[in-house]
Amino acid sequence: QVQLVESGGGQVQAGGSLRLSCAASGLTFSRYRMGWFRQAPGKEREFVAGVSRSGGRTVYADSVKGRFTISRDNAKNTVYLQMNSLKPEDTAVYYCAADRGTGYSPVVATTAVEYDHWGQGTQVTVSS
Repeated sequence: QVQLVESGGGQVQAGGSLRLSCAASGLTFSRYRMGWFRQAPGKEREFVAGVSRSGGRTVYADSVKGRFTISRDNAKNTVYLQMNSLKPEDTAVYYCAADRGTGYSPVVATTAVEYDHWGQGTQVTVSS
């Protein structure tokens, strides 16, 4: 079965950086669109960033554009989220997600309903 395991979360001061990783197994990784979402206490899960199957296309939420970078290594079955200039409002549980899509799907998935597989999440806490 498909498994997604996130790592790299932790506590950091505002202005700092973290790099999240998501290791995938049980799937042909290069055939899956990948994304990162986050959920803060009392809030709905929100899209953060998505990447196409090849890694050539990326989409970001406005709130993280210019600060976060999503990338993938299809040889390592891993997707990354480099987070720079972190703010307290970035505090949340971050989830990795995967979706096979179809031939008619957009190259990057940006909504939670498009994703079939989810990781368990990793906590990111940014202190002021």
